[in-house]
Amino acid sequence: MNPVSDMLGLDPMAELGAYRDAIRQLLEEGWAPRDMVPSSLASVLVPVDVLDAGPDVIVRANMPGVKVEHLAITLSGQTLTIKGEVKEPEIEGATYLRRERRASKFTRSLILPMEVDADHAEAKFSDGVLTLSLPKSESVRPKTIKITSA
Repeated sequence: MNPVSDMLGLDPMAELGAYRDAIRQLLEEGWAPRDMVPSSLASVLVPVDVLDAGPDVIVRANMPGVKVEHLAITLSGQTLTIKGEVKEPEIEGATYLRRERRASKFTRSLILPMEVDADHAEAKFSDGVLTLSLPKSESVRPKTIKITSA
């Protein structure tokens, strides 16, 4: 029971999620120029998947046009932050007749669903996809309890 939902007849958080998804779809389909998007919406430009793979949490992020030397990954508690930059080399003597692709910096932060062991984390970058393998912290891994008969 949510008193706000009951009073308004709708769930505000579900509505915000629907708006976020609609904006993401517009951006992915090219309906809005990315340089006109408020910085608060920048996270939709770096889509991520978070998977529970048994002993590890796997995070995959699409980053077309990003070079590995322009990426930085930090983990503070359960907050994962990925920073990067897309750089476009200028062509000397050329003038743009149309410019839709922009060089830009981005930051994407997300809270992981559980604690992970940052000291044993691995990051791989291939074909524009960043894949992080984050081992779960020992404190959140399931433990087997041995049963003895009395």
